[in-house]
Amino acid sequence: MASRIEDYALISDCYTAALVGRDGSIDWLCMPRYDSPSMFAALLGTEDHGRWKLAPTAATATSRRRYDGESFTLLTTWTSPDGVAEVTDVMPRADHRADLIRRVRGVSGRVEFAQEVRFRFGYATAMPWVRKVRDDNGTALLAVAGPDAVVVRGPELFASDREHANRFTVSPGEIVDITMTWYPSHREPPAPIDVDENLARTHDWWREWSSTLEQRGPYADETARSLLILRALTHEETGGIVAAATTSLPENFGGSRNWDYRYVWLRDASLTVTALLSCGAIEGVDRWRLWLLRAIAGDPKDVQIMYGLSGERDLAERELTALPGYLGSRPVRIGNAAALQLQSDVIGEVMIALHDARVAGVEETSYSWALQRALVSYMETHWQAADQGIWEIRGAPQRFTHSRVMMWAAFDRAIRAVTEFGLDGPVDRWIELRALIREEIETEGFDPERNSYTQFYGTTEVDASLLQLVDVGYCHPRDPRMLGTVAAIETDLLRDGLLRRYRTEAGVDGLPGDEHPFLACSFWLVSQYAASGRLAEARALMDRLVRFANDVGLMSEQYDVGRGRQAGNTPQAFSHLALVLAVRAIRAAELGEDR
Repeated sequence: MASRIEDYALISDCYTAALVGRDGSIDWLCMPRYDSPSMFAALLGTEDHGRWKLAPTAATATSRRRYDGESFTLLTTWTSPDGVAEVTDVMPRADHRADLIRRVRGVSGRVEFAQEVRFRFGYATAMPWVRKVRDDNGTALLAVAGPDAVVVRGPELFASDREHANRFTVSPGEIVDITMTWYPSHREPPAPIDVDENLARTHDWWREWSSTLEQRGPYADETARSLLILRALTHEETGGIVAAATTSLPENFGGSRNWDYRYVWLRDASLTVTALLSCGAIEGVDRWRLWLLRAIAGDPKDVQIMYGLSGERDLAERELTALPGYLGSRPVRIGNAAALQLQSDVIGEVMIALHDARVAGVEETSYSWALQRALVSYMETHWQAADQGIWEIRGAPQRFTHSRVMMWAAFDRAIRAVTEFGLDGPVDRWIELRALIREEIETEGFDPERNSYTQFYGTTEVDASLLQLVDVGYCHPRDPRMLGTVAAIETDLLRDGLLRRYRTEAGVDGLPGDEHPFLACSFWLVSQYAASGRLAEARALMDRLVRFANDVGLMSEQYDVGRGRQAGNTPQAFSHLALVLAVRAIRAAELGEDR
């Protein structure tokens, strides 16, 4: 059975990522990309669905782990009755290969380790052909199935019950290196890597990248780790930012709300850009803009809300029967049908991110503004359509208030591009449409009796996404209508002191079952509290939220307060970027800056 979600740490080479459990087992790994079929999938089943475990043989051994500074070099210190040893897990960067290093170093005494490897390619549908080969570096293990192949080098492994295993002992100062390299099966196995060189280069790269970030004051450590996670989820070559490293981790344990998040949402990627810019991380913005241009090139009516890492459009959703799901949560899905939905807010989020980049001094190009003009032009004639909204409901489309506000924001940023930065465009027409959308929102998206904006036109329900009205500049945080909306959200959506996205029992999403509080929404509430003068409440909620991160700073999508555990896909970009922006809001309030 898989470990608790918070028991996993992430290692990444900015092409893909692995989840390493406290027990020393890598239970999730897809190579060579985040969205490739898995080779280790015990996370969504059992050890027989693929894993790579490396841990002391002593049943009473305990582990303590940390990242080596601001990097993704994972250090796990194992203490057993006979001694202490340290395991370093890392995915080397900048070598243009798909490698994973596991180094065992003796610290004191003598510690015996057991290594168990079960390769299951293709989401546990392909049992590989495994053989040993010998070269100048000793014995290597080759595993091949279909297009995939891996080579494992280190202490010799022996076949046993559909796995390969061995035992070895380390004494003080003794080092045992184990490496695994994925490669296309039609090619020859790659040469061994220089472990010392790759460990040093990878650590230096992460340290250099993090040194460009601006973090200070309270929550500086949490902000730094969140920014590192956002970078780890960004594909090095394409610039695409995946929403999470996993698929089908349940929003409700045992339920069916299990989705594949290993794709690039325009919304998440846009908000990530804003979060990175808020901390001075300009490096990835232009690469993301180039990714965006490639992904949505063509007719604006064909724009999707999400794409593959290279801009792939075909993300057909299907269910996998080979994997029983995390704690039996079925179905396990790959692909995501939400790619075909109309979510009218995404153009607003893209326009805001590109505006923020412009304000930060990222140089405008002729084609990037042409892209924005095309998006806004499309909205001129399509802004009235009902949509599935920010939460990708699978019920009937609605005229969601949040979507309308984001369309208002899209026109607002287009207008400011002309009036503040001298770009060209039909500004008078855009001003007219911006005013028209605001008038409609105030008339149809506001409930005078509750003094609250509503989830969609014609309902009295509220939605946590309404908290973003302040963030996008639609209204002031102390506006009476906004304060009334916050009060309604607190009344309807708070559960155990945390925010749900909306009331699932209202039936708007067309899905069975419930879900837990959504961490990003609670961070939005922190931002609103801070901006509206409730700074003590903002700090108190923030202090509680950051404690939901695991021991190495990772947050998933949701939190089950009753069970005291994380839920949903992990690590969740949306949660971490919302954390960064909430810290910014608290800092602005402490400095007396108005929003």
